[in-house]
Amino acid sequence: MTLSVAQIDRETDALVDEWLTLPEVAERMGLTIGRAKQLLKDHKLLGVRRGSGGPQVPAVFLDGRDVMKGLPGTLTVLQDAGYNDVEALRWLFTPDDSLPGSPVEAIKAGRHTEVKRRAQALAF
Repeated sequence: MTLSVAQIDRETDALVDEWLTLPEVAERMGLTIGRAKQLLKDHKLLGVRRGSGGPQVPAVFLDGRDVMKGLPGTLTVLQDAGYNDVEALRWLFTPDDSLPGSPVEAIKAGRHTEVKRRAQALAF
């Protein structure tokens, strides 16, 4: 089973401060690389290709050895709304004055329910 990962554009790439390779994700989470890949396949984490090489994940998506609380549910809602991985990444990292900050900053601050509500509204 192969992992399909979208190629990212420069504008979206610039929204993310720090990227982790899949081996770095696995190491930080204390997982095998296979299990880290499974997190991508299961949409618990979001990874994209930056240039050549394997998938990379925004470092902010990890909270210690875990996936940031609220991220998997938000990714599911965005996928259900028809967003592809690059569009979801762009939405998560684009500042929104009404939050304030970006949706990913709001998730990190524990306001993931509010972010999921906004993501659900995108489908309508």
